[in-house]
Amino acid sequence: MTIDLRLEPNEMPLLMDLYHLTMAASFFEEGLNDTACFSMWVRRLPPSRGFLVLAGIERFLEALEEFRFDQAALEFFDSLKLFRKEFLDYLATLRFDGEVRSMPEGAIFFAEEPVLEVRGPLIVTQLFETLALNQIGMASLIASKAARCFVAARGRRLIDFGLRRSQGADAGLIAARSSYLAGFDGTASVLAGKRYNIPLFGTMAHSYIMAHESEREAFASFARNFPRLTTLLVDTYDTLRGVKNACIVARELAREGVRVQAVRLDSGDLLELSVAARRILDQEGLNNVSIFASGNLDEYKIDGLLRAGAPIDGFGVGSAMVTSSDLPCLDAVYKLVEYGGKPRVKCSIDKATLPGSKQVFRALNRDGKFCGDILALREESAQTIMQEFAPPPERVEPLLTIQMQQGRRILPRPSLNDARSLFLANLKALEPRYKDLTNPAVYPLKRSAALNAMVIEQRLWAQKQQS
Repeated sequence: MTIDLRLEPNEMPLLMDLYHLTMAASFFEEGLNDTACFSMWVRRLPPSRGFLVLAGIERFLEALEEFRFDQAALEFFDSLKLFRKEFLDYLATLRFDGEVRSMPEGAIFFAEEPVLEVRGPLIVTQLFETLALNQIGMASLIASKAARCFVAARGRRLIDFGLRRSQGADAGLIAARSSYLAGFDGTASVLAGKRYNIPLFGTMAHSYIMAHESEREAFASFARNFPRLTTLLVDTYDTLRGVKNACIVARELAREGVRVQAVRLDSGDLLELSVAARRILDQEGLNNVSIFASGNLDEYKIDGLLRAGAPIDGFGVGSAMVTSSDLPCLDAVYKLVEYGGKPRVKCSIDKATLPGSKQVFRALNRDGKFCGDILALREESAQTIMQEFAPPPERVEPLLTIQMQQGRRILPRPSLNDARSLFLANLKALEPRYKDLTNPAVYPLKRSAALNAMVIEQRLWAQKQQS
């Protein structure tokens, strides 16, 4: 019997809404299957967010490489009594043989900027909408939340504690991967550690302390069993007495060559307790023992603690990060922007789209800092776009590059550490005012003259379509 929490690889193509299949069947009957281009972007930045971080691209590309409907899927479609045999026969041979352009994982991006463009036959490319939004949207949401925690922590260690509170097994894996990409030092999730080679962290729970006859016995026993994982959880009973017991055990273990690395605070007033714990540790000559904190933390609480002078050296972040508690979803969309060699536009109120295949150009000053982006047409070049910046920047870089052609990757697969390094470089190049946690400045983004002209042209065309 199949374990229900497992998502089989051959089920990935079924991650779609029913209307994708009914549209595909209608396109098939009408012979509408010319080359289409679909683009994915976030309509608007949420309140208090000054930037977003791209993640999930690699998972999406892996799914496209293996995209096919197996016999079980075809039999299921047939059981719905909606589709003709000729269409199901067509689906049996369907593969993605088109082109994918995207920003790289780890890139910082902003509202309206396409992070992904998929080009190929209309029937197959429109089937990818749910998959792209589900995988890239969620991964980018969590990476962006984690990046805010990274900004707030000011260089302190950050560990993902979110698996148990994640909204499903796959969501926990996405969160571990996305948070590491966005600067976290590691995860408590064993499966994520194995799958993505993310550093693993963890020691004990309160049950371990409670199972022993004394707190000191529990501390000493665990440290002797795992001398490289000697972070002692001190708040099972009275927190400050727990710190004092940790000091006694630390001195005892030091004579055996075992060093206690940290004490962990998991409840209570973390500011008050961390100050008191630091005082006790220092008085006992344990200046090299760190203080690690956890317990319903997010970027706002981390920032508040450090602004108040809490002597905390690292943070475990769980529920708030893994669920992006203050922002449960991104307003991300995957829309048709070109079909049959012609740009296409949607004019819905508050949901209008920009026509045509596009490129994002980023300007950098002589210090390597980002100084603005221009959203342009794909055929425009860095040389022609340079003159649309005022004043002229030191250099201009296109952000979308071809990842797949004829359904296969054309570039080596970047590692998770490659994406992490890109994020850290991008974050360093982003001015502090755009990283403010509560009132970030608006990053300068404008459209090229050619794109603006196409928008006007296509809106006039759309009006004629309804006349």
